[in-house]
Order: sequence, then C-alpha cells, then structure tokens
Amino acid sequence: MSKRKSSSVSENPNKRAKPVEDDEEEDENIGDCDQVDPLLSNQLQCTGEVVSDAGIVESITLKNFMCHSLLGPFAFGPNVNFVVGNNGSGKSAVLTALIVALGGNAQATNRGSSLKGFVKEGESSADVSITLRNKGRDAYKPEVYGSAITVDLRITRDGLRTYKLRGKSGQIVSSKKEELMSILDNFNIQVNNPVSVLTQEMSKYFLHSKGEGDKYKFFMKATQLEQMREDFVYIKTTKHATEDKVGQHSECLKDLKRKYLEKEDRYKSLASLDEMHTKLEELQKQMAWALVTFSTLVFPSNKVEEAEKKYKHIQEQLEGITQQVQEVQPKCAELKAEAQRHNTLLKSSEVRFLLFIYVLFLYLWHTVTQFLREQEVLHRSIQANKRNLQTMESSRSNRLRRFGEHMPALLNAIQEAHRRGQFRHKPRGPLGKAHLRDPETALAIEVCLRGQLLAFTCDNYEDEKVLQGLMARLFPGGRRPTIITSQFISHVHDTRRRGVNHPEYPSVLQALEIEDPVVANCLIDQRGIESILIIKNRTDARRVMQGRNPPQNCTQAFSKDGDQIFNNRTYTAEQTRANYLSGDVEEEIRHLQREIENQNAQADRFKQQMKRLDDEIKQNESLLRRAHIEQKTAKVAILPVTDTYSFTKYFLECWEYVFAHYICVFVTIGVVQGVISCVLVLLSQHQDELSKSDQEVMKCKHHKKHYDDKRTAHLQNIKTLEANLKGKEKELETSVAKAKEICPERLEVRRTAKSLDSEINRLKVKISTQREQQGDREEVVRQYHEALENYKNMAQQMKNLNSFIKSLDSVMNHRLQVYADLRRFLSARCKYYFDSMLAQRGYTGSMTFDHKNETLSISVQPGQGNKADLSDMRSLSGGERSFSTVCFVLSLWAITEAPFRCLDEFDVYMDMVNRRISMDMMLKVAAGQRYRQFIFLTPQSMGSLPMSKIIRILRLNDPDRGQNSTQRSQDEDQ
Repeated sequence: MSKRKSSSVSENPNKRAKPVEDDEEEDENIGDCDQVDPLLSNQLQCTGEVVSDAGIVESITLKNFMCHSLLGPFAFGPNVNFVVGNNGSGKSAVLTALIVALGGNAQATNRGSSLKGFVKEGESSADVSITLRNKGRDAYKPEVYGSAITVDLRITRDGLRTYKLRGKSGQIVSSKKEELMSILDNFNIQVNNPVSVLTQEMSKYFLHSKGEGDKYKFFMKATQLEQMREDFVYIKTTKHATEDKVGQHSECLKDLKRKYLEKEDRYKSLASLDEMHTKLEELQKQMAWALVTFSTLVFPSNKVEEAEKKYKHIQEQLEGITQQVQEVQPKCAELKAEAQRHNTLLKSSEVRFLLFIYVLFLYLWHTVTQFLREQEVLHRSIQANKRNLQTMESSRSNRLRRFGEHMPALLNAIQEAHRRGQFRHKPRGPLGKAHLRDPETALAIEVCLRGQLLAFTCDNYEDEKVLQGLMARLFPGGRRPTIITSQFISHVHDTRRRGVNHPEYPSVLQALEIEDPVVANCLIDQRGIESILIIKNRTDARRVMQGRNPPQNCTQAFSKDGDQIFNNRTYTAEQTRANYLSGDVEEEIRHLQREIENQNAQADRFKQQMKRLDDEIKQNESLLRRAHIEQKTAKVAILPVTDTYSFTKYFLECWEYVFAHYICVFVTIGVVQGVISCVLVLLSQHQDELSKSDQEVMKCKHHKKHYDDKRTAHLQNIKTLEANLKGKEKELETSVAKAKEICPERLEVRRTAKSLDSEINRLKVKISTQREQQGDREEVVRQYHEALENYKNMAQQMKNLNSFIKSLDSVMNHRLQVYADLRRFLSARCKYYFDSMLAQRGYTGSMTFDHKNETLSISVQPGQGNKADLSDMRSLSGGERSFSTVCFVLSLWAITEAPFRCLDEFDVYMDMVNRRISMDMMLKVAAGQRYRQFIFLTPQSMGSLPMSKIIRILRLNDPDRGQNSTQRSQDEDQ
C-alpha cells in the first residue's frame, strides 16, 4: 500500500521519535484544562519534544485566490493544527489551495469545474505557495533542495497552471510537473484520497450518506483498493484485446504461409533452370576446345625426341666423313710435299676449321644447356604445384587456408585480442575474403587486386602495432601480409561521381559482394576498384577501352583471362588460374593433380634421357682415351716433320684443353673431339704421303667444300625448322587463347563441333521457353525471400503474444489472490480499530463487509451493549452519527498512510459532548502519531483545548464584506 508504517492508538507514542531542531518554537498554553479528559491532558503534557517526518506542510500562502486578495503565510505545526474561523474567512480556500497546488484537479475540490474559477474576480492570475518539510530518511534529493521544498503554483485567467519548485535557499530547481509528481510519490501525498484530505462535500457524500454502498466505496478509495481493482480491470481489458489480436493474426498467418509456399514452389523450379544453364556452359566449353586444330598440337609434343633425331643425323654425317678420310689414307703420303708447299694455306685453313669447330661447339652447348634449364624449370613448377595442391586440400575445411596456412591462426589471434580489448577497432582482413557475384571473373579480379588480397587494414597506428606483433609471432620467418592503416568509416564511399558506370560491364566494386564497408573503402582507396571495368572478352575489352570514346572515369579494364587493357596499351597476364578467389575447390584440386601427373611423366622422360646420355658419356670417354694414346704414339713417330707437325701439335693441344675443361659437361662436344682427334692422328701418321699427289689434294679440297656446303645447308635447314616451330607455336597459342577465353581449363573433347553446336542451340531454346514461363529470376528470388521473412516474423509475433498472454494469466491469478488477501486483512484491521474507537465512549457496534455485493454495513449501540440491540446508523441522532463517522474515519487512518490528514468541519453536526469526545479521540490518535501532521478546519473557537506543545491554532479574521482587504492569520500557540 505505502512505504510508511501504520500505527494505532495503542502503539508506543515515541516510535520513530527524533529530536527536533533547536529553533523549533514552543507553543504557549491557552484554554481550560479542567474540561479535558485528565488522561488525555497528561498524555499531551508528557509528549516531550515534537517529532515529524518528511512531507508535512510547513506553510501556505494564497494571493488572489478565490475571493481573497491575500491569505497567509500560515505557519503550520508539525503535529496538530486547527484552522479556526467563521464562514467566509478562508478556511475552505486554504484546503482548496492545498489540493490544487499539490496536483489535484478542480473537481476534487468540489469548489468549481475549472481552475480559472479560482482566480479572483478582476485579477489576471492567482498564486499559491506551499512549503513541505524535506528531512529525515524519506527526504527527496536533500542535496539539491535542502531541508524544505517550496511549491509555487500560478493559475492564469485562461486556466493554465504553471509550477516552480524551489529549494530551502529559494533557488528554482525545476518547473516540470513530472518533478512535482515524483516529490508527491516520494512523500506518499494523496490529495485525492479522502483519508488524506476530507472535504465537507466528500464527507456528506460518503460518510453521511445512508447507502451502504457509498461507505464501501469510501473504504475502497481510502485504502487504494479501488485503484488496484481499476488497474486489474484495465489489465484484463488489455488481455482480451491481445487475444483478439492473436486471433486476427492467426488468419493472417495462414495467408502468409500459403503465399510463402507458393513462392517456394516457384523458387524451387529455378533449380532445373540452373541445371540447364550449367549444362549449357559445359557444352560451350567443350565447343571452344573442339575448334582447336589438332594438327597444331602434334608438332611441339616432344621437343626432346626431335633434338635426339637431329643429333643422330649429325653424328651419322660425321661418321661418313670419317669413313671417307680413311679411304684416302693411302694417298696421304703423296700429298706431303704439296702440304709443305701449301703450309701457309693450311694455317689459314686451320683458322677456318677452328672457327667451324667453335660454331659447332656453341650450337651444341646451347642445345644441352637449354635441355638442363628446361629440366630445372620443370622441377620448380612441380614443387610449386605441390604446394598449391596442399593449400587447396587444406581449404576444403577452411577456405581461409587459401590465403596461407597461418591465416586461420592469425584471424583467431585477432579475435582473441579484440575480445581482450587490445584493439580500439577490430582489424579487417584478409581483403580477398570477398565473394564474387560471377565466378568467371575470379582470375580477372585476382590479377587486378594482386597484393591487396592478403592485406589487412587497421583504423589507427596503435592497432597496427598490435597486429604487427601478432603477425611476427605467427609468421616468424615467412612473408607477412601487408597492413593498410586508414580510419574506419561505417558507410561505403560515395563513388557516383568518380566511379565508372557502364550499362553492359560491371566495375570491380560491383562485381564483388563486400558486406563490410571498411573493406570496400580500403579497396576503393588503395586500388580504385570503382574505376576498373571487368569485360570478359578480350576483344570487347580492347574495343571498349581503345576506341574513340572510352568509358568516363574508367582507368583500365581486365578480361576474364587476366589481361590488363589500358586506353593505349595491353598487358597479357602471366597467371592462368585463380588461386584465392576460385569458387570450385574440388575442381582446382583435380586440375593441379592432373598437371602434377603430366609434369612427373615429363620429368621421368628427362631422367631416361639423362641416363642414355650418361651411357654415351662412358662410351665416348673410352673412345677418347684410345684416341689420345694413339695421338701420343703418332707424335713420337713423326718428330722429323716440321711445319705439319707444328700445326698438328698446336691443334691437339687446343683439343686437349677443350677435353680437359668441357668433357664432363658437354657430351656431344666430346664425341666430336674424339672423332676429330682420330682424324688428326691418322693424318699425322701419313703426312709423308701428302706430297705424292696434287690432284688428290684438290680432290680433298673438293670434298671439303662439298661438306662445307652440306653443313651450311644443314644449318639453314635448322633455321627453317626453328622458324616453322615458332609459327606453329604462335598458331597454337592463338587457338588455345581463344579456347581459354571460354574455358580456362583444357578439356579432352571426343565429340565433333557440329554435334556440340546443334545441342547448344536446342538447349538455348529450351532455356528461353522456361524463362518466359517463370519470369525474371531475381524477382522470383526476391519474392520468395520476402514471403519467407514475412511468415517468420508473423509466426514469431504470434509466439511472443501467446507467451505474453500465458505469463499475464499466471501473474494476474497470483495478484488477484494477493488482492483478495489484502482486502480481507484491511477489512479485519478496520473492524478492530472501529470497535476500539467505539469502546472509548462505551459504545458497541459492528462493521460488516460484503465484498461480493460491495456494501459496508455499520451498526452502533450507544450505552451498554446488553441493554438494547444494535441499531443502524440511520436511527442514531445527528451527534451520535457524527461520532460514529469520526470513529470510522479514525479506523481508516489507522490502516492507511499519509504524511498529513486534513478534515474540513468534522464537528459540524456534533453536540458539545460528542464534539469533546471526538476531539479527545483525535488528539489521542495525534499524540500516538507524532510523526504525522493533522489539520482540522472548524468554525468553533476551540477554547477548551488542553495545554500541549503539539497543538497549534491558526485563527482567521472575519471576512470584510465591504472591501477586499488583505487577511492574515493570527497564530496562537498552545
């Protein structure tokens, strides 16, 4: 009911007592103690110092209120106060001002229907000032208001009401009515409760009414049970309205479910259309590779075998030369003389011969070196593909492993650091996590972004330092991701003016699904993705970018093969597949596995070739050792020869140098050296025969010229073959590039291009027909998701409302039970205190509550209870009935709480005896409740009151009917 504790007349009067301040004025004694109950007189004299609680009225001042120009200020005592004056002196004005100033409406005063009626005739406004005590444990904001709160009310002629709330020192604290309501709630002041403020009209309506229902209403209103019942009725009405709303929503939910199921059927039908699109794409890929001519693919299939054939052909030619040299050995002696005569010519021939050997040496060295370099490139490619395969297999369970094996651990460390508050803003990354709207643009976007794919972005440099520390711990020896520091913005940059907007081709920003505005802004700032177009076809890209009118605000474009196209140049991408943004992980894994298998097979062929070369090295080394021994033997045998021997020695020393430095590396050169060494040994053995026949020398020269011409023709043939090889490679590259534009991965096609084209056309017609039947795909998907969302929201609302109704039923049942118990308890207490009050005068009576019919029956018997039956209050005299009414009011006082009680002319119908008895009872109650304030308004003089410090009498001057002079009260302290 209230935060104040109730007390009865039998309770200890010193309960909650506390010393009053030193400046409290002592009341003076007036009146005659001989006419007062001696027990009450002793009780009033022994009360000691007066104690009161927070919320009592300290003073009231009225200006231009009702028919009074000025009333007050009235200084009220903390306990019992009598406002005494004749009719028209202003007693009711004081009570009315108290009600209105403390938030009551005009109807509650029973003095008018509107506030403007309280403004004195001829004045523009009326003012009321009320000071409330603000001390003790129930004080309201004592640090703001101090020990007193003054409520200043102004009522204008138009009926407007304004408040000013002042503290103890007079400063204005607030002018809001909500603050006044908080103060009243804190002090438990209820000016509309008849127990707190009982006007004459309210007393006549409830107390002096002969109806038992009126008394029951008075009891319910005084105990605030009426307010509780009204609250329960309002809650019940709200519950019924909620149940009606649930019923309406149930029908609406059925409609939403039906619409949702309809949209779901259309949405599922899109799956067959997607399958046809997938099949169409696969056929188009096969068609692209079917058009590649197989003739261009056969020529460069095995370059190593072609080189072996060339090497074998050259070796056969050299063996033929050796055989011819052996055939002319018998005639070499005849040529000796001629050789001496032409020594100078031989020396010049030596230079040409060495030049020939040097050219042959360079050619063979280039061939073998290229072979080894290709083997090393193949080995590095195999290792790189194995690493990529391992990364792809790891990304099956975690897509982030595409960005490196340490990337999941780094993101977990960032999340943990953010949870601990180490980051002001959580870093974003890697920036390549964004999803693609079109999987075909994966390679183009990956080549475009390059270094930004693995990068992170931070809001500030402090967060960057923390992130650097995490990377240093997780990437101790490897390459770390880049960190971009830029202030985070919660919305994406406005790129409408500086970005490209092409009707056919999207920009990189439009091709990416970026949920985080921070990531989008970072890529815009670092790479300018709003100004880069994605044009899948390379030919279309060149036409758009390098035409007369390139797109506005477009800096560059990328084809789906990764080619970079500017308005004046084009760069071909070295990368052939997307490593980070490709969507089909399993397909990437299968591609890498096939590529590794092909490379391993090629490496095996290289190993077999190397083994064959090693075997030839061993055979040639044996041949060279024998030739070297024969060379030394021949040199001993032909020491007398001078010029020819010098040339031979010089020639052999040169080949010994070549043999010592290059035999282990260049196997083919060693073979040539062995053959030439053998020729020179044979020539040295038969130098004496060279002079025998000039004709044979000429013949040898002819042979030499013949084979020189043959060598030149062979070299020219090699050049022609190399040129043809380059042409074939270019032709193959063009054919493959066209096929890769449609399908980056090479396919083995067994069907003809004609059959594929026929099936593609049939499938396109089927797709077009089904698309016309279903409508726009995006609209179907949007309607499906919208219907699903509406259905879920409505179902959740229904669930919440049903739960609310169930909880409300449980709470209401419990509170109704508590309400019934509280009503029974208050009724019993009221009966008890009513009987106690009657017994003080020797009356007996009964109080019967009928809560079902909402009636209160009160029966009173004056005098001894055994002499007569109990009588209804209607049969009592006016004074006895007024006394019984006072007992009823005092009983309600005992069971309710309020800081002050106001009664207006409570003794108007009492005779002197009942007035004295009622006064004694009220003063006794007041003496037992010194923490509460009592204000009684009466036209009586109250000269018979006993001497007590708790009583203060305020006398009002008689009204001056002739003029509107200022009226003030006279304080008489008793």
